[in-house]
Amino acid sequence: MAGNSQRRNRRTSNKKGATVGSGGQRRKGLEGRGPTPPAEARKGHKKNRIANAQARSTVSAQSRRPSGRGAKSTSEMVVGRNPVVEALRADIPATAVYVQQYIDNDDRVREAVTLATDRGVPLLEAPRPELDRITSGLNHQGLVLQIPPYEYAHPEDLVAAATGRGEDPLIVALDGVTDPRNLGAVVRSVAAFGGHGVVVPERRAAGMTAGAWKTSAGTAARVPVARATNLTRTLEAYQKAGLTVVGLAADGELELQDLELLDGPVVVVAGSEGKGLSRLVGETCDVRVRIPMPGGAESLNAGVAAGVVLYEASRRRA
Repeated sequence: MAGNSQRRNRRTSNKKGATVGSGGQRRKGLEGRGPTPPAEARKGHKKNRIANAQARSTVSAQSRRPSGRGAKSTSEMVVGRNPVVEALRADIPATAVYVQQYIDNDDRVREAVTLATDRGVPLLEAPRPELDRITSGLNHQGLVLQIPPYEYAHPEDLVAAATGRGEDPLIVALDGVTDPRNLGAVVRSVAAFGGHGVVVPERRAAGMTAGAWKTSAGTAARVPVARATNLTRTLEAYQKAGLTVVGLAADGELELQDLELLDGPVVVVAGSEGKGLSRLVGETCDVRVRIPMPGGAESLNAGVAAGVVLYEASRRRA
């Protein structure tokens, strides 16, 4: 009888009693975490493993690929949630998007994953220490975009492209311009007014970074940018090929409207807003031209100045 009583007591004690509520404190835990990430972004999924393998293969192949005639830049990392999303929105070329393991999945992370998936950009999951390492400790917020090395053209290629189309070359060279946004603006103007490319020095000058790509509004995909080991020698080579080198300077001998050479083969050289053309480049120019500014501004940045001259060249060639 005693044994039966103990068994009844055990059964009675196993019955579930009233549950005390959480008072709403657990409500947040019941909320959804947004749409399920695509298979490529889910750790352990077959498509995620395939995407990771493809990305590693792509990066390895790019490191072995010869650079050809033109110089080749190094890979660039765009870090941070907003910058990565903005770069993907602007269709900046990308090799891979690194997503931190166990990342807090907010709207920007979801949009980055969606944009990368739509474009076929591999998604790679990595622990935070690895992202810290590849970004040299920058505040990446769990998102990193890798941009492939830019394939620069050779300065001679720009002339060859124009000749192949039966057109007089219209090229812009930048001297001492270090802001990538100015380079992107010039690339955009060259595309808008029918130019054939941009030349930048190899050293102490802006290159085709993510900022330049973004400012170009996608036109960098069709306007070649060439790198010159020595800008002065490149301009001299252009002169031997029959091109007139026109330098833009606030103290130029001619005003833009008086220049009668823009309808022929021309290289327009723009310097930095502060220092203008360097001495050797200025001495190499066939003619130096000033842009009249009735408003009284002392100077224009390279992007604006080049745009004004390119418009005038396009108008005369029409």
